[in-house]
Amino acid sequence: MKFDTFVFAAFLALVFPTYWAIRDRRAQNLFVLAASYVFYGWWDARFLLLLVLTTAFDWAIGRALDRVDAPIGRRRLIAASVTLNLAVLGLFKYFDFFVESAGTLAASLGIPVQLPTLRLVLPVGISFYTFQSMSYTIDVYRRVIPAERSLVAFAAYVAFFPQLVAGPIERAASLLPRFAAARTLTREGLRTGLTFVVYGLVKKVAIADNVAPISDLAFARPLADLTGPWVLLGTVAFAVQIYADFSGYSDIARGVARLFGFDLMANFRRPYVSATPSEFWRRWHISLSSWLRDYLYVPLGGNRGGPRATYRNLLLTMGLGGLWHGAAWNFVLWGLYHGVLLSAYRALGVEEAAPRWSRPVRLGIAVPVFFVFTLYGWLLFRAESLEQVAAMTAALGSGWTGPWGVVPAGLAAVAWFFVPIGVHHLLARKDDERKWAPAGSLGWLTCNVSALLYATVQGRASAQAFIYFQF
Repeated sequence: MKFDTFVFAAFLALVFPTYWAIRDRRAQNLFVLAASYVFYGWWDARFLLLLVLTTAFDWAIGRALDRVDAPIGRRRLIAASVTLNLAVLGLFKYFDFFVESAGTLAASLGIPVQLPTLRLVLPVGISFYTFQSMSYTIDVYRRVIPAERSLVAFAAYVAFFPQLVAGPIERAASLLPRFAAARTLTREGLRTGLTFVVYGLVKKVAIADNVAPISDLAFARPLADLTGPWVLLGTVAFAVQIYADFSGYSDIARGVARLFGFDLMANFRRPYVSATPSEFWRRWHISLSSWLRDYLYVPLGGNRGGPRATYRNLLLTMGLGGLWHGAAWNFVLWGLYHGVLLSAYRALGVEEAAPRWSRPVRLGIAVPVFFVFTLYGWLLFRAESLEQVAAMTAALGSGWTGPWGVVPAGLAAVAWFFVPIGVHHLLARKDDERKWAPAGSLGWLTCNVSALLYATVQGRASAQAFIYFQF
């Protein structure tokens, strides 16, 4: 699925004024829900019914949990919700993967077997809205929040179009109350919303889409021709691409939501200046990492059972988090790799020592070292097979004496396209929204128009889908 800027802009131009012309909050919710369903159905109407049915089921489970006090009855209700959500996700996303893996294993053992596959089309955004809906029923079960009485408000929460297909994964406790509150369009909300959208477009169009071909060139190189410099180029380019692409979408989602009177969580906070793996996961895809922590790692026991139990829980959590990204073993390997990093940093006492590091030690040693670890993780994530992972890993030790060919020019191009992100990181420290653009109207307008012109000039003729649309 490609992101068509003009179609999306036309959609907003129609929906935005109509929404604010409606004065009644309940009518606004109904309009948001209708717009969200149109938005989702526009990509593939076949799966709209699936979204509607799972939403209605979880709403009904939530209402039932509010009425049932018996522990065994509540456990059965939450088990039904979790089972249905995971079954739907497993059927569409993982059924063929596990069947084919079982067939490969049987063949390696000399057992010829023909297992049936379904070849189902993956509904866009299913991993995101499934986790969002499932977190609601779990929170109601835990009595963290009351059940939502309005089916329209709950359905609008699950299908809220700015973040429906690629997050952030919003908790009901933070987003759902906004559907019950009065909403007004303020000057500050309009300014910050538009600035988020513009900056997200710059990230996607001017940065991610331009470095994508560089990464693709390196990862498409024949395995026999791979060298260390080529692997470096591919992984560095992909590191920039995936950050600009995914955080760009999150910025657009936050901006559009702000235009409609809603606040979404920040999903990224300068992740590449992380000094440790735990810090990285507090800065990268925050909505997913916090979801995995609260609904998987902590229920598994967290760090309450001693070091061995902690490392086991970290590996399980991160391995399943990797599998969440896609039905492929390289994603599982990527998750387990980060689980090993989390465990190793903890076991060596690095996580405990990190808060006491001086600024030179942190920025001069710890951050560069962990960034190297992060880059290898992106190699695992981007690779198309375990064979390619092995070949690229082996190639890291060769070719450094030259010739490097076009690799230096490629690295220079990646650095050039990364400049706007680097400048923004210097200006918008700690995600201070007031530093995203000048305070004055003329300065704000100049900044945003300049950013749009930059995106227009740097943009490529062929649009590319957001990477996380496939998850």
